[in-house]
Parts: sequence; structure tokens; C-alpha cells
Amino acid sequence: MQVLLLLSEGGEGPNTELLWILGILLGFFALVVISGWLSTLMKQQTVPANHEPRSKKEADDLTLIEGIGPKVKKVLAGAGIETFDDLAMASESDLNQILEGAGLHMMNPESWIEQAKLASKGKLKELERLQRTLKGGRKS
Repeated sequence: MQVLLLLSEGGEGPNTELLWILGILLGFFALVVISGWLSTLMKQQTVPANHEPRSKKEADDLTLIEGIGPKVKKVLAGAGIETFDDLAMASESDLNQILEGAGLHMMNPESWIEQAKLASKGKLKELERLQRTLKGGRKS
């Protein structure tokens, strides 16, 4: 009731001119809120074509593993194995399946997992020592 008294001019009833201005201000406020909300939604839905998730790890140079060359590296990447950690967590049977599927029957991943574990932990001296005992990735 007090609001109506404030909006009235000397008992003649409510001043509709002030209500009209209040309506315009509320409408403008609603428009700003809705525009901001829509803008946020559009930013979340629009992902650039070259955008990669932040959680994705950068690929390691798997050719540092004795027995893996550029062709095998490409085959492994196609199977989702791009880092030393990925390779270290793979099983030898999975690696054999990947290689067989690519027609690389002569490859032997027997030591790759062990090498990848050392490389992923940054134990490069141990990796070099192990690699001196290998020939084409196989224990000799």
C-alpha cells in the first residue's frame, strides 16, 4: 500500500508514468540477463575445430623405444597408444593384436612395455642399459 502512495500524485491515483519507467527498467534488466545466459550457452557449445581437450597428454616420441620405428609408431597412435604411459599400461597380447591387425607380423613387442615404463618415469640411463641388451626390441 505504501508503494502505491509513493507512486501517486496527491491522491489522484497511481502515477502510471513512473510505473511505465519501472517496467522499461525491469524489461531492460531481463534482456541483459537473458543475453548473458545465451552468450554463455553459445560459448560452451562452440568448440573450435582445432581445439583439443586440456586433459589430453602430448604424444611422446615412441621411436625412442628399441624396436619401434615411424611406421609402428603410427600404427600404435591409430590404436590410441601415443605416450610412454599408454604403452606401459598396454598388455603384450593387446600390442600383438594391434600389430597383427596392421599386417606387422614380424614385430615383437616383448620388451616395449618394460622400456616404456622406464621412459615414462624418466629413467633414461636404465633404459639405455636395457636397450644395449636388445636387438630389434628383442632380448638377445
